Amino acid sequence: MNANTTPSSPAVSGDLDRLGSRFLGHLSLDRGLSALTAEAYRNDLTRYFRFLGERGVLNAAEVRTEHVRALIAMLSDIGMAASSMARNLTAIRMFHRFCLSEQVASEDPTGPVDIPRKGRKLPAVLEIHEVFRILEGIGGENPKDMRDRGLLEFLYATGLRVTELITVTLADLDERERLVRVLGKGSKERIVPVGDAALRFTRRYRDTVRSERLKAGLNRDRLFLSLRGRPLTRFAVWKIIRARTAEAGVDKTVSPHTFRHSFATHLLEGGADLRSVQELLGHSDISTTQIYTHLDREFLREVITTFHPRERQNKS
Repeated sequence: MNANTTPSSPAVSGDLDRLGSRFLGHLSLDRGLSALTAEAYRNDLTRYFRFLGERGVLNAAEVRTEHVRALIAMLSDIGMAASSMARNLTAIRMFHRFCLSEQVASEDPTGPVDIPRKGRKLPAVLEIHEVFRILEGIGGENPKDMRDRGLLEFLYATGLRVTELITVTLADLDERERLVRVLGKGSKERIVPVGDAALRFTRRYRDTVRSERLKAGLNRDRLFLSLRGRPLTRFAVWKIIRARTAEAGVDKTVSPHTFRHSFATHLLEGGADLRSVQELLGHSDISTTQIYTHLDREFLREVITTFHPRERQNKS
């Protein structure tokens, strides 16, 4: 997506579209933002301009603090994650500061606006038997089943973020060492082991379906592709997971990140230490990983009872 594309909205006919287009061009050309970040800002501004237009606010100079607060309150009410709300507010704040610099507005309405404080939401997690039901429910030998089984086995085996998953290349996977090289957030590289089951199903897909469907010159290096031989998108992976979850009769809202959360939680329940899980997930801060330790406090109590020296002494 081109960062210079105007955030269009049928409800807006003032100067917001024009200024939004100039602002995104400024971000792309002058600030050097990545394409993904620029696209996220574009989507955030599109939503914002539509919100304003529905309230009769058509020009940047007409926006008031209560408009920005109302949008953030709405995003909070619909359950948007605090990190996503923060990015929305950052995009909006940067836009209004741009308007100030362009002298099309006399004040920044975002100054006193903050993100609502919320209790930290625990991530959704699948039970082990639910993961197995989803994976083992994909048993066919047709191209779609073989691709989906390899994809989901690999996702659960590695705990990758969806963007990491769809950008893994053939060269990143070292089958002999059973490792995959991952380029994570902030271009940080890490190495993640890959289990035997995931390797088996991934190899089956790669050597049959992938080689047959590959389109010349279209990201030939990507490991997982669409059935047309093109690179998978994040939305495509989400659709695959939604369909396979429904087929398995798992009555939960499951996303690619659910598999990542389940990967981490199941490792901890199995006795893995927090630092190891932190390394596997690519978290730079251990506090990010510690959220998983709240998911099964009974298990943690059993760990103390079983392995702490004082507890063992009391049993003897």
